Amino acid sequence: MKSSIDEKIALEHQAAKLFMRLYQHKFGVKMQHIWHNEPAKPDVSCYLEQQRLDLEIAHLYGSEAEAMKILGRELKGGTLDALQSLSHFPVAERLLQALDKLIMNKAQKSYDSEKVWLVIRNAHPDWHAEELEQTPHLLQIPSKHPFEQIWLVADMTGQAGLVPLYPLTLEKGER
Repeated sequence: MKSSIDEKIALEHQAAKLFMRLYQHKFGVKMQHIWHNEPAKPDVSCYLEQQRLDLEIAHLYGSEAEAMKILGRELKGGTLDALQSLSHFPVAERLLQALDKLIMNKAQKSYDSEKVWLVIRNAHPDWHAEELEQTPHLLQIPSKHPFEQIWLVADMTGQAGLVPLYPLTLEKGER
C-alpha cells in the first residue's frame, strides 16, 4: 500500500505531466524534464523551452470530505454529514469558493524560485470545463502572491483542456 506522501507525489507528477502536455499542444512550445523538489521549492521543476520553470501543483476537490470520497477513502459519520451539507449550496458558488480558498492558501507561501506557476487540477467530478471557464474574472486573486501565472487543468484526465486563471491576458494566448 502506498503512503500518503507517495500518493501525493504521484498525483503531483501526473498533474504536472498533464499540464505540460496540454500547454505544449496549446502554444506549440517544448516543455520537458520533470523532477520533484524539496518543500522550500515548488513541487515540480521542468523546462519551458530553455528556461527553468517551477510548478506548484494543487488539486481542486471542493472540501476535505469530497477529497476523501473522490480518493476512495473510508467515509465516517462527520465526513458523510459534511458531504450532505454541501449539497445545499449551488455548484457554481461552491466552485468559486473552493478555487478562491485554494489560491488564497497557496498565495501565502513563498518559494525559493525565480519563476513559479501555480497549476491546479480539477479533481471534482461535478465541476466541468463550462463552469470553470466562467470563473477567472470572478476569482479573488490576492494582490501579493508568488505566481507569474495560474492555470487550471479542467479535469483529472486533461480531456477538457486548460483554463487560464491569472493573469487574465493569458486567455488571448499570451505567454
